[in-house]
Amino acid sequence: MILSRLQYPIVLAPLAGGPSTPALAAAVSGAGGLGFLAAGYLAAHEVRRNIHAVRYRTSAPFGVNVFVPGSPDVDERAVRAYVERLRAEAARYGTDVGEPRFDDDDWEAKLVVLHEERVPVVSFTFGCPPADVVASLRAAGSEVWATVTDVVEARIGRDAGVDVLVLQGTEAGGHRASFRDRDDGEGLGVLPLIRIVTAEIDLPLVAAGGIGDGAAVAAVLAAGASAAQIGTVFLPAPEAGTHPAHRAALAAERPTALTRAFSGRLARGLVNRFLVEHGSDAPSAYPHVHHATSPIRAAARDRGDADGFNLWAGQAHRLAKELPAAEIVRRLASEARVALEKAAARLGR
Repeated sequence: MILSRLQYPIVLAPLAGGPSTPALAAAVSGAGGLGFLAAGYLAAHEVRRNIHAVRYRTSAPFGVNVFVPGSPDVDERAVRAYVERLRAEAARYGTDVGEPRFDDDDWEAKLVVLHEERVPVVSFTFGCPPADVVASLRAAGSEVWATVTDVVEARIGRDAGVDVLVLQGTEAGGHRASFRDRDDGEGLGVLPLIRIVTAEIDLPLVAAGGIGDGAAVAAVLAAGASAAQIGTVFLPAPEAGTHPAHRAALAAERPTALTRAFSGRLARGLVNRFLVEHGSDAPSAYPHVHHATSPIRAAARDRGDADGFNLWAGQAHRLAKELPAAEIVRRLASEARVALEKAAARLGR
């Protein structure tokens, strides 16, 4: 089990959509954590190239995260209405609305790449692949992890034969990993999720969501997780591909919110103009809405306009500091050790 071989129980969240880079994944793995590459939104040949780039930089283990395809069935009328609403937004940036469409994110081709490359860890989000896919990846030498948001999804992952469950609480930045896109007003935070799953399922757990410093790492370890998966804290790292406007926004005193405005799937990001103006009208339609808003978001990034594109971030984003990724790993581990020692001392009074 790779988790037991890590120097530090720190796992890099995949960070699809730009921040994920081979340099970032390699830096986290090289520092004693477990780096991850995001395969989401990339073609299979790009994923292979990034795998090779990580291996060029480090011999340490790392992982690749893959989106499980959803259903092409959406409310077409709601999608068309949202696209019409977006036309004024596109005109603001001198571009057009993209074509809303379904695709499977190059699913089969990515599975071929992962079999051939024998990546140490393959993780999945937006669902759990069938048991035969899990078994074939394990037979090729990969550990298989499934990201889940409740105990029902955890049972599905266990029954499919996965090695590790990544438990994503509602505090997490970016897309909710739930198998079905749902309104998550009743979604669990990471600590109760750990305890509920631990009570029923005997698999190693990785905790994700709102883990912004070493004390939070200590908290999830004490709750029963084997490691903490952390994303937002690594966004300001120089190795990350985070847009400068996104980096600047992370340090601001602004709230986060769950929204479908950018992609048609519930995700947590910093509140900005686009989110406020379009969030209540966006349908549940992924990746249709993602493709529709893509040209608008690209144009806003080109202008450096943080009000026009998604600023994914978890609830603890203000704790993120601009530090090299390796230093972040070491600092989180050191802070966690101190926090656990302090907690033990309080219990000993």
